[in-house]
Amino acid sequence: MNRLHRIKLLIGNESVKKLQKSTVMVVGCGAVGSFAIEALARSGIGNLILVDFDKVEESNINRQLFAMDSSLGKFKTEVAKQRIADINPAIKVYVFNVFFDENKDFDVKPDFVIDAIDTVSSKIALYNWCENNGIPFISSMGAARKTDLTKIKVGKISKTTVCPLASKIRHIVRDLKMKDFPVVYSTEPAMPQLNRGKEFGSIVTVTGMFGLLMADFVIKKLTE
Repeated sequence: MNRLHRIKLLIGNESVKKLQKSTVMVVGCGAVGSFAIEALARSGIGNLILVDFDKVEESNINRQLFAMDSSLGKFKTEVAKQRIADINPAIKVYVFNVFFDENKDFDVKPDFVIDAIDTVSSKIALYNWCENNGIPFISSMGAARKTDLTKIKVGKISKTTVCPLASKIRHIVRDLKMKDFPVVYSTEPAMPQLNRGKEFGSIVTVTGMFGLLMADFVIKKLTE
């Protein structure tokens, strides 16, 4: 009985074989991306491309799976790679410690991309890269200042409501005449901000759900 025995019982051997042959890129390995990566690794994805320029900080610990006392100061991608190897050493992991922008390109071309980036310009650059290379993708909208898991949804960017980030992205996508694409977003109005700084409060139950929903979407698309 191997580590993928239970998932084989659920979706079948052929579907698991498809996952093992698939390559998924996750851009952003923080609060949302870390949970997407964890789910993909535990579900049998054979190849993972991890992109993130950031290092683990103490303030990440409340919501990021790779953030622990032992990983402070380390690149998030490297911590993720080590954790993936502990989950399943057969998974091939490609790491890029870079900030994604319009100048980035990669020799490896994934079967699917998960966008877990915070920066709008980087998100648009990633959408364009995926479109130019014919790669399907799903994108995370705003998970900060949210607490209600029942308001989290998967849908097309053109159909999103309430979320301010989704609204901004929706208008940019329309103006640039980009194709519609799937996103994870929340219809819950943002909670009041309890400080005057630029940092927004967030909780792991919500950010984790965003990541798990994106991983679930990708798994189903790769095995349908």
